Amino acid sequence: MRTRFHHVLLTHLRQVKGGLFLATLCTVGVSAAGLLKPWPLKIILDHVILGKPLPRSLGFLPGILSDGGTPLLVAAAGSMVVIALGEALCASFQIFISSSVGYRVVYALRWELFAHLQRLSLSFHNRAMSGDLMSRIAGDTNDLKDIFSDSILEFCANTLMVLGMFAILFALDWRVGLIAVATLPFLCYSLFHLYLKSRTSAKRQKKQEGQVASRITEVLTSISLVQAYARERHEEERFHSVTAETMRESIRTARLKAAAKRSSEIITEVGTAVAVLFAALQVLNGAMLPGELVLVVAYLNNMYKPLKGLAKLSSDFAKAMGSADRISEVLDLEPEIQDRPDAIDVTRLKGEIVFDHVSFDYGDGKDVLKDVSFTIAPGQRLALVGASGSGKSTIVSLILRLYEAQEGAILIDGVDIRQYRRESWRRQIGLVLQESILFGATIRENIAYGQPEASLEEIVNAAKAAHADEFIRELEDGYDTVIGERGATLSGGQRQRIAIARALIRNAPVLILDEPMTGLDVESEAKVREALERLIPGKTCLMITHDLPSIADADLMLVLEEGRIIERGTHAELVASSARYRQLYELSVEQPATDLST
Repeated sequence: MRTRFHHVLLTHLRQVKGGLFLATLCTVGVSAAGLLKPWPLKIILDHVILGKPLPRSLGFLPGILSDGGTPLLVAAAGSMVVIALGEALCASFQIFISSSVGYRVVYALRWELFAHLQRLSLSFHNRAMSGDLMSRIAGDTNDLKDIFSDSILEFCANTLMVLGMFAILFALDWRVGLIAVATLPFLCYSLFHLYLKSRTSAKRQKKQEGQVASRITEVLTSISLVQAYARERHEEERFHSVTAETMRESIRTARLKAAAKRSSEIITEVGTAVAVLFAALQVLNGAMLPGELVLVVAYLNNMYKPLKGLAKLSSDFAKAMGSADRISEVLDLEPEIQDRPDAIDVTRLKGEIVFDHVSFDYGDGKDVLKDVSFTIAPGQRLALVGASGSGKSTIVSLILRLYEAQEGAILIDGVDIRQYRRESWRRQIGLVLQESILFGATIRENIAYGQPEASLEEIVNAAKAAHADEFIRELEDGYDTVIGERGATLSGGQRQRIAIARALIRNAPVLILDEPMTGLDVESEAKVREALERLIPGKTCLMITHDLPSIADADLMLVLEEGRIIERGTHAELVASSARYRQLYELSVEQPATDLST
């Protein structure tokens, strides 16, 4: 069955077929030069030194050369230079063209793999290790680049050389050719055996390298916690256990390569010795010229040299096939959430959101939401209230179509959310989350992430509305300041205000606020709250927060418990009628720092 990996690979190879054709011609040129190399020496020995007449195959030479002597000697010596120059020229073009093809293919594969990873559902990314995915994007694709830029054409050149040499040896003496052919079954068995074992070992090695990368990523992104708890030694031991397994697998692969090289050298040397012995006896008996013995020796040495190279190439191919398998494993995964063939774009959205008897679980059979129904009218503010694990953040994930409900329906302006194209629908949503995710780029780029085509004036206006302009201008490069990865060089309040500016510039009709005040000091919270007050008006807003007094003016509140809505109403109605809401409200007032979110 043809996988998506094969489809992607063949598609991009077709795009560089012109370069591949030129590289193939150069490969043929390199092989032809290799086959011609011993012939000038043969001519010098047999037809200049020994004075033997030239064979009919060289009858095309001018009369002055066919008579032998000094002119033929000079011509033979000159042909050595011409052959060497031709081989060098073809080899240089071959390397340049094949390297270009290799880099183009690896770029295309990396792009396809990265793009496909972004389309895979959130459930996949929650299970996957980021370091392992990085290893597949960077390391595995690089292994394939080496195959396309070097190994394939080297394999073709070696194969052409071997076939040509066999043909010439059989033409010289069919018995010499048979001696050379007799070693092939042993070599092929050795190489095939190595290939199978190396492919399995290489795949395990790549998997271990992915785990090493994940370990590094996890520790470095949590370095403050590691140092705060003085767990450096513990993490070193964990890292050692992971890398030790990688080392053992690498040693196993190296041992296989060494065994293949050893066996191939023994087989080829035995074959060479037998063939040379037979050819030398033929020369002594006068059945073969000394120059032809030179050809036999040269071809056998040059023939077994590429055959030995195939031992190395087989391990390289095995490593590349292991990488190809790992890439194919990802490319063959289908996103759990896909647009329907007849999906439509969102146009003129009012912002009504309806949950109609929605139930959901994360695939473990344990319901996270159970028969949830509610309506958010256009421009209305709805607050989700409940303890940790009650299902509030799951509702947000379903609205964003990061997951899809197993039962019930979510309607947007009366249309099932599954009828909309995901990208089109998500453009209608502004987000301010508990942990503002920023990129290691300029502040201008981070704000414009919500509206890439925004002008500098629009970016500045959004920053002013979010109370971010003042601190941005105090930075060394202002809006062109490059912030650390995930916004590490900014305070929590500054990150939140940039996130609010990002939501403001999008001007989306639907707004989701998921614990935007968590972890902020009093001053930062006041500024973020004022920024939110400018962001919310006129938008359908869904809010999650543990700070219940701050959402007391919401149009509707839903109290969730164990995935069900147990109470609904305004703040005043719930204070009067719901014991559970009063309990949560009193906890919020008495202990405002307590986190009740999911």
